[in-house]
Amino acid sequence: MPVVHLLDYVAGNVRSLVNAIEKVGYTIEWIRSPEDIQNAQARVGHFGHCLLQFDKGGYLDPIRKHLEAGKPFLGICVGLQALFEGSEENPVVPGLSYIAGKLSRFDDRDKSVPHMGWNSAMLAQTGPSRDHSFYGLQNGSKYYYVHSYAVPYRPGVLEAEGWTVATAKYGSEEFIGAIGRKNVLATQFHPEKSGTAGLRLLRSFLQGDQWGVALPSMLGGPGQGLTRRVIACLDVRTNDDGDLVVTKGDQYDVREKIKSNTAGLVRNLGKPVDMARKYYEQGADEITFLNITSFRNCPLADIPMLEILRKTAETVFVPLTIGGGIRDVVDADGSTVSALDVASMYFRSGADKVSIGSDAVVAALEYYQSGKRLSGRTAIETISAAYGIQAVVVSVDPKRVYVRSSNDTVHKTIMTSRPGPDEEAYCWYQCTVEGGRKSTDLDVQQLVEAVEAMGAGEILLNCIDNDGSNSGFDLELIQAVKDCVKIPVIASSGAGKPAHYWEVFTETSADAALGAGMFHRNEYTVNDVKSYLASEGLLIRHLEHTADILQEERNT
Repeated sequence: MPVVHLLDYVAGNVRSLVNAIEKVGYTIEWIRSPEDIQNAQARVGHFGHCLLQFDKGGYLDPIRKHLEAGKPFLGICVGLQALFEGSEENPVVPGLSYIAGKLSRFDDRDKSVPHMGWNSAMLAQTGPSRDHSFYGLQNGSKYYYVHSYAVPYRPGVLEAEGWTVATAKYGSEEFIGAIGRKNVLATQFHPEKSGTAGLRLLRSFLQGDQWGVALPSMLGGPGQGLTRRVIACLDVRTNDDGDLVVTKGDQYDVREKIKSNTAGLVRNLGKPVDMARKYYEQGADEITFLNITSFRNCPLADIPMLEILRKTAETVFVPLTIGGGIRDVVDADGSTVSALDVASMYFRSGADKVSIGSDAVVAALEYYQSGKRLSGRTAIETISAAYGIQAVVVSVDPKRVYVRSSNDTVHKTIMTSRPGPDEEAYCWYQCTVEGGRKSTDLDVQQLVEAVEAMGAGEILLNCIDNDGSNSGFDLELIQAVKDCVKIPVIASSGAGKPAHYWEVFTETSADAALGAGMFHRNEYTVNDVKSYLASEGLLIRHLEHTADILQEERNT
């Protein structure tokens, strides 16, 4: 099999990139030293921590020489950014200056930052003809982005220097999504996380197919801009026989209540890897695994979730999040393992993001007790410092506490359209820990503001009151949280039909919406939800199949 040389400098989930490259028919050889770059004929740059570390490792000059020698070079995400002159993110550190231009931060006054989710990569100017695609890029496809800084697009400037540019729009800002010339291709998005569309690009680059035939079905497309994300969630735990299963609770109770021979047993809805692949094939934009038992007595290297991630990442090419047990722990041999090291094991196994729950509440309480001073030692701070804020999700489990007046509590209240049992007109949202079993004196607004300050990149917003109800999302809770933070918010708990997703996307500014039970019970598919949203005029990522790649290859 042909070989790709891969340089990974603590980039997080490089496992998925390896899987994607192998999926399109190539094998990997690792670049371990600057000298290895000289022998590389095709190279993928998954830069991770950026230029300072490359400079210290002696990689910058070999990279420049590789580029100048005309050898194939693919840069992904920060790999694209490093090719430019510099970035607002760290103005004193120069880029490679291979391409003219500098990165600036997205304006967060009218949108969430990071820019996270599925967006376009549309050719700014046509190629040989409108029926051709650049390295497999299709105007009708969507690609997975996650970044806070981007290169603003200036029409015609880079094209005049021979570059082919594909752009995306986030709000009113248009930026470079992909750029290529001769031997060089760089993408701001992650092709290894972009499903069939990303695999198509990797295959085209590795085969040297700069200009190919566009798929007829992709010439139009759903329009430019960030789509509404639909996420499938799998709660994973051991059942009463010791097997790992996907389960689902009602207000967090996962045991069967019906009068039958299964009453009192853990609800078993299927096998995690099989169900994740099913939802990927239905068009899920992300998959979230929530480990609701955390396998507390298991040596870290043998955590069952590691194997689930490894197997899932072999066939699922969208972002994977893992939650549960991301904290400082004592291993079975008595050694202490930091939350950062635990997260690193998950990233190496295929996770793109880790979700932190109860420990985030504890950290927030300490944050306020210290006068809003950051310690630098929390799981959120250490993981986001090492892997970026986009790698850290905070999962929040609030419940309503009703009061007759906003003056009856020190916590932030809302006037609710859902009065309490005694017709109370106000409520506040109390944060809980330990799977909702223990309440704290912290409201949800306090929590999300604290974790955003610590470096969380996204909020997974559950709702104990609505969990398993099939009555729809708690729209008041979601908007209250969105009003407090700039980072993206995922709405969770309560979805029972496709119309509930339309409600949350049109009546709140939620960035994504998560579903579980309605998918697990086969009442609706992920594609049912997305088709409904599209029929109502919302922008979504349309389902593409691997057969689309084969069709393009036959046309070429």
